[in-house]
Amino acid sequence: MNRRFFVANPWNRNDNIYSTLMLLIRSQTLHSLPLIHASDDAILDDPIPMPNVSLVPFTFVPLPLGSIIPLGWLADQLGLMANGLAGRQYEFYHIVHNSPWLGGVSEYSVLNEGLPYWFNGLVPLAYGLNDTRLILQVENVSDYVLNRQQSDGWIGPETSVADRDLWARFPFFLGLIQLVEAEPSRAAKIIPAMHRFVQLMHSMLIEKVGFDQIWGSVRYQDMLISLQWLYEHYPEGNQEVLLETMYLLKARGLDWSGYWTEGSFIYRDLDTVKHPITDKSPLFPFTHGVNAAQGLKTGATLHRFTRNESLLDNNRNGVNWTFTYHGDPAGSIIGDERESGINANRGSELCTAVETMYSMSYLYQTLGDNFFGDRCELAAFNALPVSITSDHWAHQYLALASEPYSGPLEHPTPFWNVGHYGIVYGLEPNYPCCTVNMPQGLPKFLSASFVRVGDNGIGHALLGPAQVITSTLSNTSVTIRCDTDYPFSPVLNYSITSSASFTLHLRVPSWYVPANSSISINDNGAEYPLTPDPRTGMTSIFLPAGNSTVTYTLGAAIQVLPRANSTVAVYHGSLLYALDVGQTMTTLTPKLYNVSYADGDPYHISTPSLPPEVHDFAFTNTTPWNIAIDPSTLVFHTTANVLNHTALPNPIFEYGAPPTYITGKGCQVDWPLYKGLPAPLPALGNGIKHRNCTGNVTDVILRPYGSLKVHMAELPTADLSPNHTRQPSLRSHQGQVQKVIDKRVF
Repeated sequence: MNRRFFVANPWNRNDNIYSTLMLLIRSQTLHSLPLIHASDDAILDDPIPMPNVSLVPFTFVPLPLGSIIPLGWLADQLGLMANGLAGRQYEFYHIVHNSPWLGGVSEYSVLNEGLPYWFNGLVPLAYGLNDTRLILQVENVSDYVLNRQQSDGWIGPETSVADRDLWARFPFFLGLIQLVEAEPSRAAKIIPAMHRFVQLMHSMLIEKVGFDQIWGSVRYQDMLISLQWLYEHYPEGNQEVLLETMYLLKARGLDWSGYWTEGSFIYRDLDTVKHPITDKSPLFPFTHGVNAAQGLKTGATLHRFTRNESLLDNNRNGVNWTFTYHGDPAGSIIGDERESGINANRGSELCTAVETMYSMSYLYQTLGDNFFGDRCELAAFNALPVSITSDHWAHQYLALASEPYSGPLEHPTPFWNVGHYGIVYGLEPNYPCCTVNMPQGLPKFLSASFVRVGDNGIGHALLGPAQVITSTLSNTSVTIRCDTDYPFSPVLNYSITSSASFTLHLRVPSWYVPANSSISINDNGAEYPLTPDPRTGMTSIFLPAGNSTVTYTLGAAIQVLPRANSTVAVYHGSLLYALDVGQTMTTLTPKLYNVSYADGDPYHISTPSLPPEVHDFAFTNTTPWNIAIDPSTLVFHTTANVLNHTALPNPIFEYGAPPTYITGKGCQVDWPLYKGLPAPLPALGNGIKHRNCTGNVTDVILRPYGSLKVHMAELPTADLSPNHTRQPSLRSHQGQVQKVIDKRVF
């Protein structure tokens, strides 16, 4: 088992958690039956305990929003967000500025989810930066919406009872609980409004209404988080209703635990299953990429109130299998819009990346497995930045691991349900959900970066430059400042002040190299080896009252991990490295979704006045992309000066800005195009380990994936040693050796 991924075992069955639905679909052929929920009768699955019982505690207790502030490159990135597309949408973007939630008419879906998505991400961005302009925006939105709460408790723009669907309230409530954490004075208005809505939701679930669309029934875990937060922090005497509503959501929702079982989960490429998974199939909600990312935390949310221990290993299986069979090398889930397999010419939505980050940070807080922290960092440092221009004014809807071109494609595209503009960088290159949902990524990463550990400990869970001012559960006041260029540097420097002795816990990623890793305290010259906990990865340091310094060094080595079709992905630490194929950028006229995507359904829009920074962009490679590498030649380099710290370039994910890179040797190979993008290569035959070169040996450079808007991250291999015997040429899917001729550089 490699350190980055679990090895999925499809035969690891747990009979105790099979549901009726999943027993029926062991052969994955139940495409004609209607959707069956976890239970057809409310609250019959589990006995409901008496009110006032405690929920299962977090392994690592999250801190209130605003306790942690960003430093270094992370502060730079959040600042770019605040002054870019994320932080300016309220001023000009029609889905937010003219939302039905604010009395307008612009919405891309009957779900009315646009503004709730934005609100859920803007609250942590505003308070993570303590940005007065953004704080005023989220406070104004909260006041406007809650001032118009309907008499029966409904929150939202829907005026007809028949039009009510619960889903869009889920992200809006996540925004509200963060707002109360950051501004407790606003609890007097927000908390009663939330409880009035919960009373209504409780009755709606009993009456079996409010889940007319699939989205709420598959994404209910987000509302469970808000209900559990109310239960623990602001119960207001409504514990019984809160607890019953949790059980009702479980009963009315779709059964993730049943899907995550052998015989039910689809391990194969969904394009190759006997009965195709369409948007009408009962398994579609589980195979929708964004649903899959949100669903990854379901078992942990359910376990907190059911105390059903079987849910935990089942949840671990779900995460393991999802990334093994449907994960991309950058830490996200391949789904365009539906999952397929793990071919590098299929894409991952930006929505999926940010939801994956949130699920992984939540799972690390609840279950405490180090793997979840690794996965959150992997997505944050790779999948997220590759999808956003370095100035944070444009984004992709879809990112591909093998993408030497990111511009308009011809119809039909290679994707399941993404238009020809889907890999363009822009304001609204495809379905607008990613435009409004992208703000939650880094702000929630920041707010989950430090945690409380036990009675008298503080832990650095998600590594990066930040400062936390907080207290332990036993009321020791603690200030911790971490100055670091991680993940672009192996050294993290901590300055700590505490009112009494406490324990500092530092997460040790599973990829660390013990011989090159150490901790030193108070510059005493002694270095100590890391002793990470086998499950959580936390290494512990007892510190006395007063001032302390800690230097934490994480040694890393190049890792070459196998991917589909006899290709590999290259990592150093938590960064994925991709082939630098050069890039040129072409500026395009901004297009809205129902203009750029010929098959898109029209939606109500106002005519926005776009800021001059808003453009669409296409990127094209300038050097050959059809390269195989010799992994034995790879060498890691850094230009960073660890001893004499200097600030990283801003923006750090600009092309050529990161201080780290990998050099090696490679050669061109036969590699056809499929619908305008690199085709999946055929797997190598038995006994064949490498591809046959079609060109001379050349020097190659691999750079951090997030800085390359065009790139090749899944690469075939070649043996370029002097004594290597040339192997027969591989043939394309059509059985003919093809020389690809294309307007792009080959």
